[in-house]
Amino acid sequence: MLMSNTDRPARLHYMANGFRVLAPGDHVTCAVSGDRIPLEELRYWSVAAQEAYASAEIATRQMSLPH
Repeated sequence: MLMSNTDRPARLHYMANGFRVLAPGDHVTCAVSGDRIPLEELRYWSVAAQEAYASAEIATRQMSLPH
């Protein structure tokens, strides 16, 4: 059975000013909450950790953790 782009998360490469789609999909998954984030609503990510976040609060909390 073939999956459509709406059935699977995209694979992205996060950069300082945007991201590049490595594998098609219509969403990514928040690294902390597990929430589904539509690509058109994706605003928060970590370049260093290469992960997406569902909100500014989650991103700020993750960035303040020791590395």
